[in-house]
Amino acid sequence: MCLIIQVTELVDGIFIGCSFNHMVTDGTSLWHFMAAWSEIFRSGGQSVSRPPVFKRWVLDGYDPIINLPYNHQEQFIERFENQTFKERFFSFSSTAISKLKATANSECNTQKISSLQAVIALLWRCITRARCLPHDCEITCSLMFSTRARLNPSLSDDYFGNPVHIVGGKATVGDLLAHGLGWAAFQLHEAVINHDDKAIKEEVESWIKSPVIYKRIHLFGANLVRAASSPRFDMYGCEFGLGKALAVRSGCTNKCDGKITMHPGREGGGSMDVEVCLLPEYMKNIQSDKELMSYLMID
Repeated sequence: MCLIIQVTELVDGIFIGCSFNHMVTDGTSLWHFMAAWSEIFRSGGQSVSRPPVFKRWVLDGYDPIINLPYNHQEQFIERFENQTFKERFFSFSSTAISKLKATANSECNTQKISSLQAVIALLWRCITRARCLPHDCEITCSLMFSTRARLNPSLSDDYFGNPVHIVGGKATVGDLLAHGLGWAAFQLHEAVINHDDKAIKEEVESWIKSPVIYKRIHLFGANLVRAASSPRFDMYGCEFGLGKALAVRSGCTNKCDGKITMHPGREGGGSMDVEVCLLPEYMKNIQSDKELMSYLMID
């Protein structure tokens, strides 16, 4: 099932909730849907200016029908289990992010590192310190990103689907903490730029030849930090007659120790709100991390 919408009638109004199956649509598609819904509301039921593109993208030469190598549902179905972790939002002002980006680029003598890469790199370092792992332990910071613009020919920004891949930077704890912010950010930058049209199609082709359904155990781990969502999504631009939203929050699924979720800051201007999920003892440590707090205190 792709879309579920639930309408709850209250004494003084209604509450409308919706959810998408992430196997079918990504964050770009979700917020395109929300923006279109908001536009229809504000225009009094008129059509939207940017209708979604529903034509499915399939690698040339392959049948879109894939036979999965499973004999029983238990081989690919994973039951949801509540995890014990703490969640906290950290708000980075636009000034703090500008400083982070400038620092990362200066340390690498480049101008290629993005604001998002700089923020994720900072959190990668801080979470690693909070976990107190051995210095020879290898750790990975992975991020999900849309492949629309990286395909040749590219997919439309309005493509309604899930063209998302996962890339990541790897390092030992010792190397990550011995080097500066710029070094960590450059590992993420290299992982992103190297995932071009050729790499994307090779990964898709490999999966088609040997399909597998990934479970949570494959996506999370004690030595992993995973970043998802994007501060570029227009989360506060969707308006339904009640004014600008007070905050953006996410549900309990797809969360575990080491998951960070990126949101735009409510004040705009390039600010970011980051939701961090960690085990209780790690959350206690990160809240006193001097490097992290030094940037959070910048207005």
